Amino acid sequence: MDFDDRAELDASQVDDVGSSGMSRGGGLAIGGGAVGIVVVVLALVFGVDPTQLLSGGGQPTQSGRSASSGDLAAQCKTGADADQSEKCRVVGVVNSLQKYWKGKLDGYQQAKTTLFTGGIQTGCGAADSSVGPFYCSADRRVYLDLGFFEELHSQFGAEGGPFAQAYVIAHEYGHHVQNLLGDISKGTGRGATSGSVRLELQADCYAGVWAKNAVSTGFFAKPFSDADIRQALDAASAVGDDRIQEKARGRVSPENFTHGTSAQRMKWFKNGYGSGDPRRCDTFSGAI
Repeated sequence: MDFDDRAELDASQVDDVGSSGMSRGGGLAIGGGAVGIVVVVLALVFGVDPTQLLSGGGQPTQSGRSASSGDLAAQCKTGADADQSEKCRVVGVVNSLQKYWKGKLDGYQQAKTTLFTGGIQTGCGAADSSVGPFYCSADRRVYLDLGFFEELHSQFGAEGGPFAQAYVIAHEYGHHVQNLLGDISKGTGRGATSGSVRLELQADCYAGVWAKNAVSTGFFAKPFSDADIRQALDAASAVGDDRIQEKARGRVSPENFTHGTSAQRMKWFKNGYGSGDPRRCDTFSGAI
């Protein structure tokens, strides 16, 4: 993955709040229809108790360091910076994603990414790093603890690498697109053919669509290589329901699927990448 050195980055699309701290309230908060669905789904897939990940509710508040893109603006100015810095790479990927979807989706509204460490208070409640990257539809933000990528490698056996990170971020922005289209409310239930699985596979497909078209956004020097795409497919495989359940419990329980199997996740990313067309990402009709 090679950024165009001359590309101008817009760091205002990413907040870096560091270790912001968080307070916990009563029970699990899933207000506002689909609010928090993605967060809870991730909690179930990663084998943790969702009630330990989200609490409270209302609008996002933060303690400690306030959200700011000022430091990033000083560090992340060009594509050359994105090639050298992990946080600047996030900025570059987010910029590319938003430019692509703005050109593809009428009325597209930007979603900021918030980088945090440890825990954070969001519009979907309080979350900590164990939830993994997630999209909160209440405040229309993607939340990301960069430590997740090391866990993806060490705990789930993914190869990792820059494009694995890009795939994860693109997947979360796929959820933002679903939210704007009114489709995120379809992601309910558990099981091999559930709405939750179909929602996640569609987000994988949207990630592939962006990957196919990313060079046209002007942020990358050349199309992604086969090695880049292998990183994405490897990451998708690592977080398949069947692979995670087998690792965590020693058995696979399709009735508890929320994201789809490793094979399905790779399939739908490849569908998006092969077609480059978001209209080919309808996972809600027919077999998956």
